[in-house]
Amino acid sequence: MKQVYPTLTYLLVLFVLLVTASALVEAQKCKPSGKVKGKKPLKNQCNQDNGAECCEQGKFYTTYKCSPPVSTHTKEILTINSFEEGGDGGGPSECDGWFGNKKRCRHHITINGNGRSVKALVVDHCDSTMGCDGEHGYQPSCPNNIVDASKAVWKALGVNEKDKEWGWMDVTWSDA
Repeated sequence: MKQVYPTLTYLLVLFVLLVTASALVEAQKCKPSGKVKGKKPLKNQCNQDNGAECCEQGKFYTTYKCSPPVSTHTKEILTINSFEEGGDGGGPSECDGWFGNKKRCRHHITINGNGRSVKALVVDHCDSTMGCDGEHGYQPSCPNNIVDASKAVWKALGVNEKDKEWGWMDVTWSDA
C-alpha cells in the first residue's frame, strides 16, 4: 500500500516555504518615510495645469525615500507633466531620483496601458521625498508609484483628453 503521508508532508513544507517567501517579499515593499507639511503657495506660484494639485496650508503629505520593486511589468499610475520650466511639475526636468540613481536617465522605458505600449525617454522623476515648496511648484510630494508622462505619451497610448482615464491611469512599465 502506498504511503500518503510523505507526499502530504512535502506539500505542507512547500506551502510553508511559499508563505514565508510571500511574507518576505511583502516585508520588502516600500514604506512611507515621513511627512512634509503643506505651505500655502504665493499668488500664481502653483501651476495647476494638467490637473496638478496645490499644497494646502498645514496639511501633511506622505513622503517616500524608496520605490516599489522594479520588475518586467512594474505596476504604476500614469499622470501628466509638462516637463517644462514653469510648467505644472515645478522646476526644470532633471535626471535624478526613482529611476535607479540616474541609471535610467536618458534611457527609454516601455509604458503599457490602454491596450497599447509606447517607448518613452526618461528625463525626470516625480519627487516622492519632498514637496510643498517653490522648487516643487508648491505641489505635494508624489506617491512612490507615479510615472509622469507628457501629453504625447498619453496620445501614443490612444487616450483622448476627453476620456475619463486622461491624467490618471493604471499602467505597467519596464526598462526598454
